[in-house]
Amino acid sequence: MALLSKGVPIAMLCFVVSSMLAMGLNLTVQQIVAPLRNVRLVSLALVANFVLMPLGAIGLARLLHLDQGHAVGLLVLGAAAGAPFLPKLAAVARGNQAVAVGVMVLLMVLTVGYMPVVLPMLLEGVSVDVTKIARSLVLLMLLPLGVGLVVKARYAGVAATMKPGLDRVSNISLILVITLITVTNLENVIAVFGTGGILAGLLFLAWGLAVGYFLGGPDLDTRRVLGLGTAQRNIAAALVVGGQNFSDPKVVVMITVVALIGLILLMSLSRFLSTRPVGST
Repeated sequence: MALLSKGVPIAMLCFVVSSMLAMGLNLTVQQIVAPLRNVRLVSLALVANFVLMPLGAIGLARLLHLDQGHAVGLLVLGAAAGAPFLPKLAAVARGNQAVAVGVMVLLMVLTVGYMPVVLPMLLEGVSVDVTKIARSLVLLMLLPLGVGLVVKARYAGVAATMKPGLDRVSNISLILVITLITVTNLENVIAVFGTGGILAGLLFLAWGLAVGYFLGGPDLDTRRVLGLGTAQRNIAAALVVGGQNFSDPKVVVMITVVALIGLILLMSLSRFLSTRPVGST
């Protein structure tokens, strides 16, 4: 079991770096910037992700009387916006791809500055290393993304060759992260079922979908993107912060459980939405 525990940070590192690098290899700066000219959409996305989602996490934790570890894990997810999976979810759901990419990158970049500042303010009685959070997010997320963008801009052929392999590494390492955390913390994972944690995760996802959808504006394809993008939190950022800044294993377990539920339910929802015409509600 000790050997498996040592594999968690390695698998997590592989997942975060490979997913960020692959994302950069698939994007251009213009693709990222273009949707951000819509000031109204950007403003509502920021409110949904950086105000309403953390408030929702705090409210659910208090309403369901979650213990501190699970409550902290839910709040970390609430503060971690910019899910790398959003473009994939949007593509499956027939959402607006340009908006998905632009909003995802904006939220991810702002998360790097947001989490170190806001988490210490919201987590009363919990010590958080602000410098460590910022350094981890910059080095593990923004730097690989930047490298990918540069390679894409200068060596498009190389980027196209590298991306499929990195996607496979990202997918496999994510499965490993979830599996290893579940196995090495099996008792804690099972214990979540008796604490209200599962219900909190489901309500948290529903809250994100509702908030994003109704703030997404008049275009249904954009509402789908903002709904999915608000509900699907940035697992990479949450795992980095949760794994490196909290000694209580319940924090990472809660992040993993809710993330797993979210991946399954939101991918299923995306497939359902793909069967409905964009013109229908």
